[in-house]
Amino acid sequence: MTRRALLATLLLTLCAVTSVAAAPEGQLTWAVHVSLAPAWFDPAETAGIITPFMFLYAMHDALVKSMPGNALAPSLAESWTVSPDYLVYEFVLRKGVKFHNGDPVTAEDVKFSMERYRGAGGGIFKARITSIDVVDPHRVRFRFKQPWPDFMTFYGTPATGAGWIVPKKYVEKVGDDGFKRAPVGAGPYRFVSFNPGVELVLEAFEGYWRKTPSVKRLVFKSVTEEETRLVMLKRGEADIAYSIRGALAEELQRTPGLTLKPNYPPGTFWLVFPEQWTDAKSPWADRRVRLAANHAIDRPAINKAETLGFSKITGSIIPATFEFFWSPPVHAYDLARTKRLLAEAGYPNGFDAGDYYCDASYANLGEAVVNYLKAAGIRTQLRPLERVAFIANNREKKLKNIIQTASGAAGNAATRIDAFVAAGGTFTYGTYPDIEGLVQEQASEIDPKRREATLHRIQQLIHDKAMFAPIWELAFLNGHGPRVAESGLTLIAGHPYSAPYEDLRLKGK
Repeated sequence: MTRRALLATLLLTLCAVTSVAAAPEGQLTWAVHVSLAPAWFDPAETAGIITPFMFLYAMHDALVKSMPGNALAPSLAESWTVSPDYLVYEFVLRKGVKFHNGDPVTAEDVKFSMERYRGAGGGIFKARITSIDVVDPHRVRFRFKQPWPDFMTFYGTPATGAGWIVPKKYVEKVGDDGFKRAPVGAGPYRFVSFNPGVELVLEAFEGYWRKTPSVKRLVFKSVTEEETRLVMLKRGEADIAYSIRGALAEELQRTPGLTLKPNYPPGTFWLVFPEQWTDAKSPWADRRVRLAANHAIDRPAINKAETLGFSKITGSIIPATFEFFWSPPVHAYDLARTKRLLAEAGYPNGFDAGDYYCDASYANLGEAVVNYLKAAGIRTQLRPLERVAFIANNREKKLKNIIQTASGAAGNAATRIDAFVAAGGTFTYGTYPDIEGLVQEQASEIDPKRREATLHRIQQLIHDKAMFAPIWELAFLNGHGPRVAESGLTLIAGHPYSAPYEDLRLKGK
């Protein structure tokens, strides 16, 4: 054999070995802290929270999305352009990309996905878009009624799910309910089976445009008991477990073979007092009472007990990492001041505040806050709701008294204000005329400095009115077991879950 022939043979052999090695193998199993819901499989339903993206990053793909090292990474769109007046955005789609059922991803699918979107930010999209024009199968053009400098923040980050694309022909064939039962996307993993509230099974889609996933099968198990999640991790029944806190997190740290992975999503937690807008006779209509509640909570003590001190105490509902963030002073724990404020408001003996609603997966935080409020004389009862029910009731504005809410959605100060403060926001229970006027003013402002000043003023008014009681920016404590070479945890800045799924690896792979 000549030297050239020998080199060619070795090259072919190496390629064959590489090809075999690149085939997806093995299984990764998650112990997930919430009950699994089919609404999270459809991008059109995406609320202003991060939970659905646990599944969107696996089954679906977006024109533009947050990826490692790039908050606005070209994905199904290989490029885009913006007109100087911010009135036209044009996307060029990546060619050769297909959905799991073999249908090509086209500009018609992009137009269809946006027009059926009804999740967070849906109102502002509909109010601002003039038209969505299919230029050709691989080019789509968005036209706006007025300048919208924030469009890519709303569309291309997990602030909303509007930029995630679904197959038009398939959705029209099976309908919305059929799509939730058997979703088809363009992501790295395809749907296999779903046992409602129990288990979701996905398998690698080897035709994924970015890369062939390393792991063959992903299994997400709903395990709402924190102790059970840790036990599963220790026994090897789960490879990755979400939300391990307090003494259990300390135990995870001490266990050989297990790794604690603190993560910092843009996840702020705060209390909402909806009766400040709905009932003029309610104690919560008095700013002094809302201020008293702020001073009743010992945030550092809760942080140390529940998240080992990893969380960041904040005085805002907006993460400190967001563009246009204004840093308000934090209301310090001061029981004497709390009682003095309550007495000044006419409640020297405190008052019965009714139910305290929260997402059941964060009932630990709710229990701690409830105990501090009771010690100050604000008597309330904890009412945890399973996450799907909590989000649905909160979205429909059915909760009252005290609501412990949160958001880990990406974006900037304007996107968070749109969902929770602006009139008509997905989770807005009420607002004030001076704040709403500024919200509308900043939305079309293309001068960054003027816009920043307006958004800072909005945040200052929120603080001055004591509209909310901010608690912390959550340190989301997760863990993984010894089989995991790459968990995907912390790969995407600010994303709390494993992602991108195609980058995950088992040891030996």
